[in-house]
Amino acid sequence: MTYNEATEYLYNQRPSFERHGAAGYKEGLRNTIILDTHLERPHRHYMTIHVAGTNGKGSCSHTLAAFLQICGYKVGLYTSPHLVDFSERIRVNGIPISQDYVVEFVEREKEFIDSLNASFFEVTTAMAFKYFEEQKVDIAVIEVGLGGRLDCTNIISPILSVITNIGLDHTQFLGDTLAKVAGEKAGIIKSKTPVVIGEYTEDTRKVFEQKAKDENAPIIFADDDNMIESYKIGKDGFIEYNIRNMGMVKGVLSGIYQAKNTNTILHAIIQLGKLGVVSMGSDERSREMVNGEIRKAMMHVNSLTGLRGRWEVIKEHPYVVCDTGHNAHGWTYLSKQIATTPCDKRHIVFSMLEDKDVNAVMKMLPKNAIYYLSQVECQRAMSIEKLAALADEYHLPHKEYNSIWEAYTEAIKAASHNDMVFVGGSSYVVAEFLTKLAQ
Repeated sequence: MTYNEATEYLYNQRPSFERHGAAGYKEGLRNTIILDTHLERPHRHYMTIHVAGTNGKGSCSHTLAAFLQICGYKVGLYTSPHLVDFSERIRVNGIPISQDYVVEFVEREKEFIDSLNASFFEVTTAMAFKYFEEQKVDIAVIEVGLGGRLDCTNIISPILSVITNIGLDHTQFLGDTLAKVAGEKAGIIKSKTPVVIGEYTEDTRKVFEQKAKDENAPIIFADDDNMIESYKIGKDGFIEYNIRNMGMVKGVLSGIYQAKNTNTILHAIIQLGKLGVVSMGSDERSREMVNGEIRKAMMHVNSLTGLRGRWEVIKEHPYVVCDTGHNAHGWTYLSKQIATTPCDKRHIVFSMLEDKDVNAVMKMLPKNAIYYLSQVECQRAMSIEKLAALADEYHLPHKEYNSIWEAYTEAIKAASHNDMVFVGGSSYVVAEFLTKLAQ
C-alpha cells in the first residue's frame, strides 16, 4: 500500500464531514471508545490539553504547542483540517507524522477498522493518539474537530481545557443559538479540570458556569482580565502587543483577531504554571524566563509547528495574503482588516462552502474591491452561479473563474505594485491556493 492509497482509504472508509458535509457527520463516541480500547488507550500515557471553539482554536493550539516545545517538552499536536497534506494533522515537535507510519497503521488496523465501519475522523484521531504514545511525547495539544461534547477527541482526560469563543457555525449539528452551541463546546469541561474561556456573551457565560459547577471545575474567563493593553500592526507586518507586565511583544500571526487569541493563550499559560507544568516562579529571573519563552513562541509559532493560513503574507508587492477564516464570526475581524490595510486597490479571490452563512459574510465584504470568484473542489462548495448571484445582490463587482488558481493568476495580473490581493473565504480556498503555489 502506498501513502496515497492509505490516505484515500481513510477518506473513503466512510464519508468524511470535511468532504461530504452532513452525510459524513457521525454523532456519538461508540466507535471512538472501541478503537481506543483496541489500541490500549494510548492517550493515557501522556498529558493532554484540549482546545475547542468556533474560531481561533487552531492558532491557540499551535501557539501553546510552540510554547511547550520551547519549555523543553516533547509535544504532540493534533489539528484539522490540513491545507496541503494529510500529515499536517498529526505532528510531534512540529514534524508531521511520517508517511510510512500512516501506511503501517492503516495496513495493521484495516481489518478492525472495516469491522467497525469507522469514520475518517474516528480513525484519524485513534491514529494520532497511538502515534503520540509510540513517539513518547510528554504532552499533546488536541484540537476539537467539531463541537466538543460528541467529538472524537472527547475521550481524553486533559490537564487543561480551553474554549476560545462561540459563534453560529455548523448550526445543523450544534444548535441554532449561541447558548446551544456553547452547551456542545462545554462538553469538553472535565471534572476538577481548569477551563479557560476566551470570549463569551451573557448567554454563553451562564452555560459555561453551570457546566463548570456541575464538574467542580475551576473556570477562568480571559475576557474578564484582558492582558492586552493595546496592539497594532507594525511596519514589518508583525502584530505588536503591549502586554501587561511584559511590555511590547511581537507576534508573527498578524491577523487582528489574534488579539483575542493571545489573551486566551496567556491565561492558559498562567494555568499551566499553577499546574506546575511550566515554571512561573515569583522571582524576577523566573518571570523573565517564562516571558522569554512566550515571546519566542509568538514570533516562531509558524516555524516551530508548521502553522499556515492565518493572515499569511505571501508577497509584499503587490501585498498578497491568505487566511482560512470561513464563517461569519471570523469575518467580523477579517473584513475590517482587509478594509483598513493600506493599499491602492483591493483584489479578493473568494469562495465559500454551501453550508456556511454566506449571506452574513457577503454583507461584511468591503465594497471598494474587485472580486475574483470561483468554486472550490469540494462537494460542500457553493456553486459559482450562486456565489455570483449573491455578489450581484450585494453590489460586489466581480468576475468568475474556473479555479481558485486561475482566479488568483488573474488577480495578480491586474494588481499594481501597491495593490492588495487577498485569498480566502474557506480553508479549502487556502488549501487549493497553497498546494498550487508549492508546485
